Amino acid sequence: MKGSRVNLKDAFEQVTFLEDRTPEHSLSGEGEDAFATLTDYRDGRVFIAHYEGKSEWERHPGDELVHVLEGQTTIFLLNGEEETPISLSAGELVVVPENVWHRFDTPSGVKVMTVTPQPTEHSIERPDN
Repeated sequence: MKGSRVNLKDAFEQVTFLEDRTPEHSLSGEGEDAFATLTDYRDGRVFIAHYEGKSEWERHPGDELVHVLEGQTTIFLLNGEEETPISLSAGELVVVPENVWHRFDTPSGVKVMTVTPQPTEHSIERPDN
């Protein structure tokens, strides 16, 4: 899809809203219809997702851009023993630093677009840094 226009509205019509996301969803493959790959980008991909609930811990070998398109979420960055919450609303973004474990808590639903380096590491349990 590089070099092609991507219509986010059309792309979101192709995903299904995932209610009550849990950390186990990513490992089981359940709920994957709530996520879509839009295009490759550098060492990763551009993704969209539409869900509510809590994600697993994840980290990436490069900086990840997280942009909230609709709704709200809180992303928790693991810095040593400290979980630093960053609340994001529609129109806001954050760059998650390279190799920083992070997770999402989204009680009411969110539409999000990320630019995510690959590969992604996942952990259901809080990782030791």
